[in-house]
Amino acid sequence: MDVTILVPFYNEAENVVAFHEGLAGVIESYKEIDEYEILYIDDGSTDNTLALLEGIQATNPNVVVLCLRRNFGQTAALAAGFDFSRGDIIITTDGDMQYDPQDILKLLHHIKDCDMVCGWRKNRQDPLLSRRIPSMVTNWLINIVTSVRLRDHGCALRAYKREVIKNLRLYGEMQRFIPALASKYGIKVTEIETWHQRRQKGKSKYTHSKTLRLVLDLLVVKFFQSFSTKPMQFFGPPGLFSGVLGSAIVVYSTVKRLIDPAGVDIIPVFLLGAFLILVGLQFLGLGLLGEIQVRNYYESERKPIYSIKRIIKDDT
Repeated sequence: MDVTILVPFYNEAENVVAFHEGLAGVIESYKEIDEYEILYIDDGSTDNTLALLEGIQATNPNVVVLCLRRNFGQTAALAAGFDFSRGDIIITTDGDMQYDPQDILKLLHHIKDCDMVCGWRKNRQDPLLSRRIPSMVTNWLINIVTSVRLRDHGCALRAYKREVIKNLRLYGEMQRFIPALASKYGIKVTEIETWHQRRQKGKSKYTHSKTLRLVLDLLVVKFFQSFSTKPMQFFGPPGLFSGVLGSAIVVYSTVKRLIDPAGVDIIPVFLLGAFLILVGLQFLGLGLLGEIQVRNYYESERKPIYSIKRIIKDDT
């Protein structure tokens, strides 16, 4: 079993050393791992995080440090880690000391029988009003919209088989939606209970604006989950409905006018029909443009959403 442990850091100088010591001890104790690498991503930290990661790497040949040019966000940091990882099994977690490294062993055990294992913070220790209630709402929304039923879409502790993530394109706040994005490939997902504690050191990077961005990204995920290769099936039905309804109204108002020229003024009804026809044509046009754009997307070069400043690793 070849494993990559992928951990993004942003201004976590107070936690870096203790986190690595706990993680390394757990990984080295697991005898079923043939080879492993620990991939730390510094997401443009402005404190001493990068210097500490460099010190850790200098004495640990299994550690690789990716330095991003600026703070791109958690999704971009994970995307960079996925692109540079080498393991057949990829573990993701946060470096804020709120997760127990021992739970990684549980992930590795369950990943043998499925494609993705997601952690579930059953006894989550974050503040109720500012974190847990918004999380409950977003979990409910994601479950309803994507039909991927998980109790904790926001848990950073996950395990993936390489074939699950190699074709995923991440942007925005998409890290929460990886199970939904991957579901269209027919993968098997398991959710297991994991330990969680309050943050002891450092400052949380969560902001309420992330919740709004998450909701907007959820709409995008639903589109790509259902219509990513067939946008005409998304825009086509409302376009046809509007066009047919508008045409029927135009025909009705025209016939009505011819039969009874002196009757009730039907110009407003005629204009409504013409408007609906135009709306229908616009929807159909959007569908055609979408089809063209999808083909361009899949045929064009896929550019990353991050920029690597340097890679720190053992050259031997």
